[in-house]
Amino acid sequence: MRKYIYSVFVFFCTSFLLAQEKEISISMQEAIDYAIKNNYSNKIASKNIEAAKERKWETTTIGLPQIDGKVDYQNWLKQQVSLLPGEIAGGAPGSFVPVRFGTQQTMNASVTLRQLLFDGSYLVGLQSAKTYLKISEQAKEKTVLTTREAVINAYGNVLITEETISILEKNRKVLQKNLNETQKIYDNGLTELENVEQLQITLGNVENNLNNAKRMKEIAYQMLNISLGSSIEKKLVLTDSLNSLVVTNTDLDLLSKVFDVKKHIDFKMVENDRESKRLLMKLEQSKALPSLSAFVNYGANANSNDFNFFSGDQKWFDYSLLGVTLNVPIFSSFGRKSKTARARIELENADIKKEEVKQKLRLQAKSAKSEYQLSIENYDTAKKNLALAERIEKKQQIKFFEGISSSFDLLQAQNQLYSQQNNYVQSMLNVIAKKAKLENALNIPIK
Repeated sequence: MRKYIYSVFVFFCTSFLLAQEKEISISMQEAIDYAIKNNYSNKIASKNIEAAKERKWETTTIGLPQIDGKVDYQNWLKQQVSLLPGEIAGGAPGSFVPVRFGTQQTMNASVTLRQLLFDGSYLVGLQSAKTYLKISEQAKEKTVLTTREAVINAYGNVLITEETISILEKNRKVLQKNLNETQKIYDNGLTELENVEQLQITLGNVENNLNNAKRMKEIAYQMLNISLGSSIEKKLVLTDSLNSLVVTNTDLDLLSKVFDVKKHIDFKMVENDRESKRLLMKLEQSKALPSLSAFVNYGANANSNDFNFFSGDQKWFDYSLLGVTLNVPIFSSFGRKSKTARARIELENADIKKEEVKQKLRLQAKSAKSEYQLSIENYDTAKKNLALAERIEKKQQIKFFEGISSSFDLLQAQNQLYSQQNNYVQSMLNVIAKKAKLENALNIPIK
């Protein structure tokens, strides 16, 4: 019996520990740090940087020595016949003698070293590879900033859902109590059935909203897991509360922060795009320049009627060749001119786009500051309005049960309270979300 009790105890302890291992307690900052390492988009962005580095080296190797080895084996299944004049073999004039030249089998082995001496396209290609790597690194930085904002919004949505559930459960409890008391009063003939039915309608609406909030809570947790780069089934325990996040995310110093558009990641990216267009035009121009390359070759061949090329008696005949190739473009029916003109137009468009982005980023920063300031003001107002709505609703409850006011007056007070509760919760999320948006607009780096 003692052994059975011990086994059950061990089983429940093990199950409890495993359940604890599956749960992750995480603050908002920890969620951001986790997502930067594990988020799907960030992983892809990191892989893109690795690919860009490989591409840069791939381009670099074009101008480095290239060595190729070649082995060529030939076996005449039926040797080709050549005709020689018959006079050579003492034949009649005008006759021919069929002969076969060479051996039936041939093997040739060679090594060739090639070196590009000058090519304008190659030089531009090197610059383009560096620019491509820079683009990948900037894309990673942009992805990190976007991830931060997404995690903050997802984390806040979970807290909003939990707070909404807590408020609705409290409202349901109060309504159920009011309904029970009103039902007793009606049973005693001291109030109208309409008052009971009105409370039943309100209670039904609150219960529906509560059930929907519980369903949305599960979805909100799954969305947070996706933004973290985790399985949607992973259990999370959020250690930050809405109130604490509102306090830490209320930073009026951000409103006076000077915006430097040239340091913004979006502006850097558009500058890099402009640079890529410039290099594209330069590439088209370089195609009009000559290219120079050289090679040196060394090899040996052997001939035999039998396959004995690896025999020590087999004779191999060495050869070597040095060559230089100069390729000079002369006339392309103005094709190169058209390509260069098109590349120049794309560069001009990139300049226009750069100016557009500069103006939009300035407006975006100004707008984000205004929205953030408004969110703080709305939070302060919502907090005061909620306190007022709670007092009004309590007074209406007292008046209703004393028979001074009607169920319609109580309903209005209740709806006003529920509306202010929703406004208050939403204002808390807005402070957090608008600060994240402002940080991205000002291009504030991850801490």
